[in-house]
Amino acid sequence: MANPPQLTLRFTILTSLFILLASFTPIKQTRLPVTLHILGTVQDAGSPHIGCQRDCCRDLFDQPDLNRMVVSLGLVDHRSGERYLFDATPDFPRQLRMLSTVAPAAQTNLPDGIFLTHAHIGHYTGLMYLGKEAINAPSIPVYAMPRMLDFLSDNGPWNQLVNQGNIRLHGLEEGISIRLNRYLNVTPIRVPHRDEYSETVGYRIEGPNRSALFIPDIDKWDRWERSIDSMIVTVDYAFLDATFFSGEEIGYRDIRQIPHPFVIESLERFDHLTPGQKSRVHFIHLNHTNPLLDTASQAYQTVIDAGYQIAQVGQQFQL
Repeated sequence: MANPPQLTLRFTILTSLFILLASFTPIKQTRLPVTLHILGTVQDAGSPHIGCQRDCCRDLFDQPDLNRMVVSLGLVDHRSGERYLFDATPDFPRQLRMLSTVAPAAQTNLPDGIFLTHAHIGHYTGLMYLGKEAINAPSIPVYAMPRMLDFLSDNGPWNQLVNQGNIRLHGLEEGISIRLNRYLNVTPIRVPHRDEYSETVGYRIEGPNRSALFIPDIDKWDRWERSIDSMIVTVDYAFLDATFFSGEEIGYRDIRQIPHPFVIESLERFDHLTPGQKSRVHFIHLNHTNPLLDTASQAYQTVIDAGYQIAQVGQQFQL
């Protein structure tokens, strides 16, 4: 029979283990219930950009930077295992693979749904990989606004995906939330942009504890009837269009035809925000000419010193 000191020691050890296990269990369940992942940060045509002979692209043709993928977000509910993508880019295979490393799923690792912002090449053409020439996907839900749905339904090769059951279209309405499960809520928000084939939307993405705003493409802030300043303060993270740092980098195109908000304009507009509010802004959707792609650039340091963030592939955020 154990003597009293040994019994006391055993009791102390067992009690400590019980407390330790009890403390670990809820952390495992609640620390990462929902995460948002940065899967790409570059403008539609990527970096290096086709035909570009500038210093910003020249070396990248021979030595690609694998982190330079077109803008996309991944949303994961670790409780249910559900995974969603925001925009289907030309880098879709690699981005889905990246998401699968942090949130493995059964068999093909296909997403449980894809939310599209609009019909410009970097935001929907990744759907082609769901067709019979590629993975021949089994009815992946695709969420989009009415004109975007019509575009996919009425034009090849996209209507082949619909007709063969590779994708299943779900309509969205401006300002009407889609509740994916008890923890995930997604709301489309119309924004002004070049709408040749579809409307353009951003998304408010809500998890159980935090929310995010995703607006990868928009015309100048003052062309929008909403106040982006007011929207920033209502979310925990704001991933915002930063296609061009300034007009100086666009000597080869008519800037009136691509009226994105310059980063320097956004810095001036958001200057009245508090430091905490500024830190919520993560600039994304960077053109191949944008010096913010270079972490050693003066432009990059200027943005960081001003209190803002620049989205980086591989980042994850708790919602």
